[in-house]
Amino acid sequence: MNSTIINIKTDIEVKKEAQKIAADLGLSLSGVINGFLKQLIRNRAVLFTLNEDTPSDYLLSAIKYSRAERKTGKFHSFKNNRAAIDFLDSK
Repeated sequence: MNSTIINIKTDIEVKKEAQKIAADLGLSLSGVINGFLKQLIRNRAVLFTLNEDTPSDYLLSAIKYSRAERKTGKFHSFKNNRAAIDFLDSK
């Protein structure tokens, strides 16, 4: 993967807190920022919210699509994780 460097200026406390939260989530701050940039590209929108009860338009669309596929029988169900991984490996 080709990569580039983005330099930003932010308050030191903002950076420290963001790094802590990212680490708690098992991510690097770089990974979080890359995820944000990909979401920006996909949604062509910036969403800042403290309301965790509101799903994104992307998520709502994915849920609607999944429900439609389930109604038509276009889904796979697995008894355990190993069965799901075996299925994916067979593709």
